[in-house]
Parts: sequence; C-alpha cells; structure tokens
Amino acid sequence: MTAATTTVNAHTVRELPKLLLTVEEAAETLTIGRTTMFALIKDGSVRTVRIGARRLVPFASLESFVTELHTATWGES
Repeated sequence: MTAATTTVNAHTVRELPKLLLTVEEAAETLTIGRTTMFALIKDGSVRTVRIGARRLVPFASLESFVTELHTATWGES
C-alpha cells in the first residue's frame, strides 16, 4: 500500500493510506459487490474487526485474500 501525495499551497502533503475500510469500501477496492463481500467475510476468506458496532476490514486482510487467491489460482510464484 503506497501513500498518495497532494500539493496544497505549493507544499507536497503525504496522504496516509486507510488501514481500516468499511465493508462497502472493501468491496469497491476488490471491484466486487457488497453482497459478495459479506459472503467472503461470512466464510472467513476476509477477516474483519469490530470497533463498537462497526465492522471494518483491515486493508492487510484484503491483501492477504488476494495473495491467497493468486496462489490458489497460479501456485507459488
């Protein structure tokens, strides 16, 4: 995950990446639907954390899911 940069008043400002995403943001990141995202969460393919009543998806969990998916599809590389 890389941080983006923005120029504000001739100064470059580093934007910090989001570490926790809403389920909807996670689905958008993977370019899948919300229902599919909830199915992946339910079957344990994507891990989540709860903060209060909110269920959030760690960005690292999405990276792990994609890595496992890649490995299952293409083998070790």
